[in-house]
Amino acid sequence: MNRGASPKAAAYAALGGLALLAALVLRRPELAALAAPFLLLLSVGLLTAGNPDLRTWVRVDRDRVLEGDTVELEVELEAERTIARAEVLLELPPGVVADCANPVAVRVSALDSRVLTFPLRVERWGTHRVGGLTLRARDSLGLFSRACRVEADLAVKAYPRPEALRNLLRPAETQLYSGDELSRRKGEGTEFADLRPFVFGDRMRRINWRASARRGELWVNEQHPERNMDVVLFLDSFADVRRGSASSLDFAVRAAATLAGRYIRRRDRVGLVSFGGYVRWLAPGSGMAQAYRIVDALLDTEITLSYAWKAIDVVPARTLPPQALVIALSPLLDERSVRALLHLRARGFDLAVVELSPLAFVEPGPEETDRLAYRLWSLQRKALRAQFMAAGIMVVPWQEGQPLAAPLEEVTRLRQSARIAHA
Repeated sequence: MNRGASPKAAAYAALGGLALLAALVLRRPELAALAAPFLLLLSVGLLTAGNPDLRTWVRVDRDRVLEGDTVELEVELEAERTIARAEVLLELPPGVVADCANPVAVRVSALDSRVLTFPLRVERWGTHRVGGLTLRARDSLGLFSRACRVEADLAVKAYPRPEALRNLLRPAETQLYSGDELSRRKGEGTEFADLRPFVFGDRMRRINWRASARRGELWVNEQHPERNMDVVLFLDSFADVRRGSASSLDFAVRAAATLAGRYIRRRDRVGLVSFGGYVRWLAPGSGMAQAYRIVDALLDTEITLSYAWKAIDVVPARTLPPQALVIALSPLLDERSVRALLHLRARGFDLAVVELSPLAFVEPGPEETDRLAYRLWSLQRKALRAQFMAAGIMVVPWQEGQPLAAPLEEVTRLRQSARIAHA
């Protein structure tokens, strides 16, 4: 620990030195007696301010939480010599707030440990590094101190808090494996689809006896089989619009985590494509292990400027499985993301776009030219949405303050209307 003197010790040393200097200059030995108390206090402080050999241990009760949850960080102190006043300052990263006094001062007895508890509230998703400490040990007279810094790098992962959803987007085509999604095809299942005449090879349990009695011949039931689906979440991290503590990237990460969790609970396979300064993807998979892989990848999402990818506008081939439902979460601000989404649709993928509308983060200026520019920009965004709709891509804006269920319901309605019109 680095040793230092307090302002009180500096004042005592200055007064003692002035008294000794006055005794020498004025040739008055009795003035030297005035310096004795100050020098005596400094001597006692030096004798009692030895190295306390302070040892620390830092730990947290859990390393995975949801946004808004609280973790408890414990700091255990132990010293060879009694420390009259040990000051502990916990250094916190942005997004983590201490729900207690920070710093704190305690007494640490010799050969006896002292445990301090810091309740920490994690206010934002992400991987937060906590545990960095600044320690300062003072002697009983408060004249000298020793300070050091402890680098206890503990990682706490805060997952986005999921939203409540009643319905999810349905794909145009399902996969071959069993799941919770009703296929539009007919086959073995539990959901009634249609009636047809009996043919050789049909099972007896599929005969609809009531319909057969009315028609005078055997008719059988047809069902919709339950299949699973491949869902790929396309996260646009090329651009981020921010105002205060809210940003479009935060909304995108929370929405992606919610959708991934809900689809995986339905036994669907979910993948992730993070399209930004660096293109990263996770192949579709199922199970809780896949859910944790997706959320861990989302926690590392950030706006990264990379000149190596300045010309990329296409998602690499074989990244997405065939017949996958692609749900894009994008503010549609970067031309590379726009071209990549249009290219995915041209390749035949079932694509829906939830537009993280930047209009809620931007306000027109006070001047007439500012308002005109804002209006032109709004018209350009409407034209862009019209271009997507013409390509068969459903685009629904998601405004700040709206639940995620609202744009998903709107996308479902538009897809149903388009399917009916096409039929």
